[in-house]
Amino acid sequence: MAESAPPLDPSLFAVTNGRVYLNHAAVGVLPTPTAAALHAFVDAHAKGGVIGTFPYEGAMAEYRERVGVAIGASGADIALLRNTSEGANVLAQGFDLRPGDEVLVPAEEFPSNAWPWRALRERGVIVRELDCSRAVLDSARLAREIGERTRVLALSWIAYADGARHDLAALAAVARARGVAIVVDAIQGLGALELDVREIGIDALYAGGAKWLCALQGVALLYVSPALRDRLRVAAPGWRSVADMWAFHNGTQGWIENASRFEGGTPNFIGALSLATSLELFQSVGIARIERHIAALRARLDAGVRALGANVLERPGGAGVSGILTFSVAGRESIALGRALQSEGFVTTWRANGIRVSPHGYTTLGEIDAFLAALAAQV
Repeated sequence: MAESAPPLDPSLFAVTNGRVYLNHAAVGVLPTPTAAALHAFVDAHAKGGVIGTFPYEGAMAEYRERVGVAIGASGADIALLRNTSEGANVLAQGFDLRPGDEVLVPAEEFPSNAWPWRALRERGVIVRELDCSRAVLDSARLAREIGERTRVLALSWIAYADGARHDLAALAAVARARGVAIVVDAIQGLGALELDVREIGIDALYAGGAKWLCALQGVALLYVSPALRDRLRVAAPGWRSVADMWAFHNGTQGWIENASRFEGGTPNFIGALSLATSLELFQSVGIARIERHIAALRARLDAGVRALGANVLERPGGAGVSGILTFSVAGRESIALGRALQSEGFVTTWRANGIRVSPHGYTTLGEIDAFLAALAAQV
């Protein structure tokens, strides 16, 4: 059951003034402490140039550590990048994949986690896209699909379209037993759901920060397990990838020991600040509390739309719920219905296959009920 008050204080989210924001699977919103920290960065940069930005540069190790703690890893395992696709590309181009080697990817992946792997076909790598439209990929099917040349499984933790949740621990166990690396796009889960990468046993994880993590667009995290780190080629090195970045003309030195080698050049300091600041807020209340609250909101929403005769987009085989629910109403065109609801202040994603609703830890039960009442008036 959801708490009487949401775990995240709604007053810290300015979007609640005049809107019911149910669209974190598209783009999250900045909490006011994060927005304040970003304004301070811009002010420091404007007034001091390098003197103003240097303290933020010095805090990068702290930012990585905060990200690591949030997913059960060390800051040494974290690189801060631009977006989900950059994380996928670091891995796709970093694995020692030869012609005839195989990568498995569900066909339903969002393009961010599809094109970096598809591009490997130019090198003779077999990228097999598994049709998972009827059921979520499970461990039994994965065991059947893995062949002698399968090297990598790349998939999303949470499916963007219907919110289906993969059982990462079960999939990782099968992959590990067969010598297959498992790498995960976690953009639709991190910030809303608990995850421990070491406990699950995945090899790498990547996610943009602009959705459930409520950071700026243009910043992302990449986790690479210590066992995998030195196996990966640094395919896009920069001046900060090396052991001593200040030794500008030492062209024979090796890579820095930690995962920041994959960041390449100067990172997005303000983006990293936004990610670390929002994570600090989430960790102060506990991701577990946020997950329980979101699950209760989703249950209320699920029951409510079904009572109105809506069809919920879902597949069998998932491992629990996520923060996403997508539905359609017979006889109503979803795009027109979504627009009508947005005109009344309810922000969702609307596509031809349905309306996707994605509340967060500051969303109230009252807002869900208000959304259902508005929907009832439309159908």
